[in-house]
Amino acid sequence: MRIGTGYDSHRFAQDRELVLGGVRIPDHAGLAGHSDGDAIAHAVIDAILGAAAAGNVGSHFPPSDDAWRGADSIELLERTTGVLRKLGYGVVNVDVTVVCETPKIGPHASAMRDRLAAALGVTAAHVSVKGKTNEGMGWIGRGEGLAVHAVALIAAEKP
Repeated sequence: MRIGTGYDSHRFAQDRELVLGGVRIPDHAGLAGHSDGDAIAHAVIDAILGAAAAGNVGSHFPPSDDAWRGADSIELLERTTGVLRKLGYGVVNVDVTVVCETPKIGPHASAMRDRLAAALGVTAAHVSVKGKTNEGMGWIGRGEGLAVHAVALIAAEKP
């Protein structure tokens, strides 16, 4: 078994749609980024790649490559799960914490768990998504953006 951590943060962008954990959240500014800006998916990608010592989101999907411009980050997560399997690993579980003042994560957490679980090849019972505020402190507290922390446990798959 191996453990990896992931982190991602993005500024809010008024001209974009908000996508978190593969779920579109209406009536809120989106996240600036090369792909769809899904910071949850990006943090999870980094966590599982880190656990496998296989690079990070930028090394597999570089922002300098126009092929990934506007990409669906859940599709990137599915590709990453394929990389993990080629290395002989599978995801055991993932735990995600979204730090933001808005939007509220709780009402969307179940849908996010379902989307992430499907991309990871596990059941939703193996994925946790929760939100925390920054108590009004710093750039997150001022509502400039959000940050995501993820932890993943992977294990060698049976041949």
